Amino acid sequence: MKPAAFAYHAPATLAEGVALLAEFGDTAKIIAGGQSLIPMLALRLAAFEHLVDIGRLPELRGIEKGEATVRIGAGTTQATIERSAAAVPLLARATPLIGHFQIRNRGTLGGSIAHADAAAEYPAVALTLDADMEAISAAGRRNIPAADFFTGMWSTALADDEVLANVTFPVWPGRTGFAIEEFARRHGDFAIAGATVAIEVDAGNRIRRCGIGLFGLGSTPERAVTAEGDLTGRDIADVVPDDLGRTAVSGLRSVPSDLHGPAEYRKRVGAAMVARAWRRACAEARDG
Repeated sequence: MKPAAFAYHAPATLAEGVALLAEFGDTAKIIAGGQSLIPMLALRLAAFEHLVDIGRLPELRGIEKGEATVRIGAGTTQATIERSAAAVPLLARATPLIGHFQIRNRGTLGGSIAHADAAAEYPAVALTLDADMEAISAAGRRNIPAADFFTGMWSTALADDEVLANVTFPVWPGRTGFAIEEFARRHGDFAIAGATVAIEVDAGNRIRRCGIGLFGLGSTPERAVTAEGDLTGRDIADVVPDDLGRTAVSGLRSVPSDLHGPAEYRKRVGAAMVARAWRRACAEARDG
């Protein structure tokens, strides 16, 4: 199929882009790499009268690493993140799991996060690391914590006239470990179930803080808050990964059932992914 007809706009600056969004309202849609939007348009799952292409704006690209944060322009391609030594470790490790290299050469950080597919890797990483989203509109700028950003399947807190401009990730200092695990029918497919783990331990291997993210297991990425809450202060050797995995998925209430398997199957797979990611993250932190 072919997309419904639309007007194509290529602003030269971000200011021009947000002005176009303010003018056209909900009849307009931002496009950057187009790796998610174009298939949806071609299948007529979505239609817009105007597409505003921000993919060529240099002001939306780049990775700036500071002492406490890493700020990444939303238009930075996934391939750039994968190759960059300054990238966030968990984000860089998630990138090879996204589609194939052709997709990562075009796909962007902001595009993936703003698209908010519940089975995608980047939204789960942003949620796990408590990233901060910077949105820009003709009215100004505002910051949205990742915990408030994902509001439903393919739905975010971004208003129709806002552009996701930057995503800022906190730097986790000290002895840290990061891991992502996912199960998919084929490499590059969206995950049937996946998990992300970030952990920081002290000199005695006691947990200072951790984040556990789940994806493919609901209408949005989820934080396993019940499982996380019991971990601070414990020795990592005292945590049984399989038990942690079961606890992490125990509170999920909207796990999908589809042609890939029923909800209970997905939960079992999700628990296994948490356990695997936990083991890898702990091993890295212990050796750090």
